Amino acid sequence: MEREAADSKGGTAASPTAGADSAIRASELAVSFASRGGRTVLERKYHTAPLKIAKAFPLDRQLGVIVMDVSPGLLEGDHYDLAWTFGRGAHAMMTNQSYTKVHPCLPGGGASMRQTFELADNAVAEHMPEPVMLYRHARFRGETQVRLGAGAVWMQADVLCPGRTPRGERFDYRSFRNELAVRYGEELIFMQRQRIEPPEQTLGAPGCWEDMTHWGSFYLFSDRVRAGHLERLQACIERFDSPAAHPVIAGASLTHRFGVAVSAASTAAWPLQKLMGELWREARASVLELPPLRLLQG
Repeated sequence: MEREAADSKGGTAASPTAGADSAIRASELAVSFASRGGRTVLERKYHTAPLKIAKAFPLDRQLGVIVMDVSPGLLEGDHYDLAWTFGRGAHAMMTNQSYTKVHPCLPGGGASMRQTFELADNAVAEHMPEPVMLYRHARFRGETQVRLGAGAVWMQADVLCPGRTPRGERFDYRSFRNELAVRYGEELIFMQRQRIEPPEQTLGAPGCWEDMTHWGSFYLFSDRVRAGHLERLQACIERFDSPAAHPVIAGASLTHRFGVAVSAASTAAWPLQKLMGELWREARASVLELPPLRLLQG
């Protein structure tokens, strides 16, 4: 099933992030995957502009999906809601065509995005989006909710940029707030909240961002995760060839239950993207016993 709204930014509703006098333009993308005859198929999809599935294509033993945003990015009052549902044994990798760009917002307004991942038993979701770019005066709130069945695997890599650095933008955005919650069945096994407000925080202080400007995160959650997986990801970090012009610092740890979290910082996005790619390949090899995807090899 596929439906698309006629307008460019979907409908209008009361905003959770904008000021009292503002309203948001809500855009939706809902996709369901199913495993049939040993392969994953796109069972159902629904979208409202400007979001859509640009392409779905078979990969090695799984499905690949590219999400397109046909607008310039998230504008003041925009809210994106993306829902991903995986049937038993379904396996898909999701990415997008370009950076998630958040444009200038009003002091009391903002833009937001919510993503939900529902994984049935033995399903696998590999979410590898392009970085988030926060323009000057941007305000953004992100929320990700994950629910895992037995044997399911969810992994995600994120890179956050402080602005259009070639234009001199560095932490000129108003606010960035992000939340990740992971549940195993009904049990909450991981929760993280991040709040960055450059006008109110001394980000260059020792123990904070110091000289770093870009942030990367890699998450791996499954009841298959063991201490040995952490060791292999730590070894991947240790052998990473950090460029002299853009040093990378990173660390990995086991979460409270069924997970590994990696945090990394640098002064450019591309070294972090490279590290996230290597961590992804290591996670595929150690947890899924699968080789790197040909899509992003090079």
